[in-house]
Amino acid sequence: MPTYLDAQISQNSGSFGSPLIPVTSTPALFGTLGLITAGAGPNLRVQFKATVTIGGSLIAPIVVPSVIIEIVRGLGGPGVGTTVYRAVMPLFLITTPTSTEVITIVGSDFLPPNPGFLTYQAFVSLTIGPLNRVGPESFNALAASD
Repeated sequence: MPTYLDAQISQNSGSFGSPLIPVTSTPALFGTLGLITAGAGPNLRVQFKATVTIGGSLIAPIVVPSVIIEIVRGLGGPGVGTTVYRAVMPLFLITTPTSTEVITIVGSDFLPPNPGFLTYQAFVSLTIGPLNRVGPESFNALAASD
C-alpha cells in the first residue's frame, strides 16, 4: 500500500485569456512546486500533470510548429536541473488567429534522489512561432512511496 507524502499545485492561470504572452523557442517557466519527501520508503515516485493552452497569433506560421513541454527536477530550467520529462507535439489545429489547442501531459519521476524535499518546474517552448500562451496553465504533482 503506497504512502502519500505530499501533493502540490501551481496554477499560473485558471482561465482563457491569461497570461496572453508569446511563446518562443526559449523555454518559459509556467509552474514551480516543491514536494516534501522526508520519511519516504524505498520506492519513491512522483507523478505529475501539466496543462498549457496555445493560441494563434495575427501572423499564421508557414510551417506547423510543435510545442515542447519539459518537466525539470531542481531549479534553473532545462540544462541546469534534471529533465525528467520532455514531450514534443505538433500543433496541427492552430490555423487562424482565434484557434487554440489545449495540451495536457502526464508523467512520472520514478526513484528520484531523496534529499527530503524535491522541487519541480514546468517549461513550455515552440519549435517555431509566433503563437501565444492563452491559458489556462496548470502544473500539479504527488509524491508517494512504499
